[in-house]
Amino acid sequence: MSDHKKCLLTGATGHVGYAVLTELLAQGADVTILLRKKNKLFDGLACDIVFGDITDPASLENAFRGMDTVYHIAGAVEIGKGREDLTWAINFEGTKNVLRACKACGVRRLVYMSSVDAFKPHPAGEVMAEQTRFDPDELIGAYAKSKAAATQYLLDRHGEVELVVLHPSACIGPYDFKGSSMSEGLKMFMSGNFPVTMSFGAYNFVDVRDVAKGTVAAAEKGGNGACYILSGELVTVDGFVRIVNDIMGFGAPKITLSDRLMRVAAPVMELYYNISGAKPLFTRYTVRKLKDNCNFSHAKATQELGYAPMGARESLADTIAWMKENA
Repeated sequence: MSDHKKCLLTGATGHVGYAVLTELLAQGADVTILLRKKNKLFDGLACDIVFGDITDPASLENAFRGMDTVYHIAGAVEIGKGREDLTWAINFEGTKNVLRACKACGVRRLVYMSSVDAFKPHPAGEVMAEQTRFDPDELIGAYAKSKAAATQYLLDRHGEVELVVLHPSACIGPYDFKGSSMSEGLKMFMSGNFPVTMSFGAYNFVDVRDVAKGTVAAAEKGGNGACYILSGELVTVDGFVRIVNDIMGFGAPKITLSDRLMRVAAPVMELYYNISGAKPLFTRYTVRKLKDNCNFSHAKATQELGYAPMGARESLADTIAWMKENA
């Protein structure tokens, strides 16, 4: 990567954002991060800091001036009830503000972190490749809908700003300082106090470091207006639990939860999350997502970007080691 081009990163405090920052710094990039407030997480790192918020258009224009590339990673990943307005404000309105600031400041290229959740699910067994149109009305949940709407908005209106859109699957790996729902679930299994598996469900897991490498490669090699799936390995819920148990040295899970039982339990769990304020893990949305087709192909990213993700077991081993070190 050339160190003569300045780039700006939103969402650096998040799991994916921090991984992208780490990759940019490793490649010698001249990078500035946009923060809402001072954060000691970045003390000592070789990056500049500018303060602003993607929901504040004026602050973005101040931050984006002189930038060649903007990596827009910031987003709200909400699967619980009651935060739909915030999800739309950040994921959709915030993205609109980012594009407007890019145009106003003469930014050459915008790299946008969408999600595989923006895709309309295909029938079971079909390979899911990149889409050219995104319709929020075909999806369920504020997160998926807002990501689809933002993605289509950018594709329709990026104009003179070069645009690359990325769609990662479920991210695992180090750097999850905030503690996502994925990490909270992993902690639960790592404790050994939840010897449970499920008889149904699967998802596509990708290491966040591979997503970061794919993101930087997309900024350099991605086609203007192109979308790229950054997926990893499809793993069943039972396979995921057994990999974690094996890494931790636990025996096989003693209890297997059925689809029917989880559908009954999910509304009760949602009520618990709303009352307790705990991160939502098992909701009607997550149960439904685990049953959707998650056979996402990264063939296009592999061919055009040189994307080559590691397997889920290797990533989970590194994730668990990192979480133990940063407990």
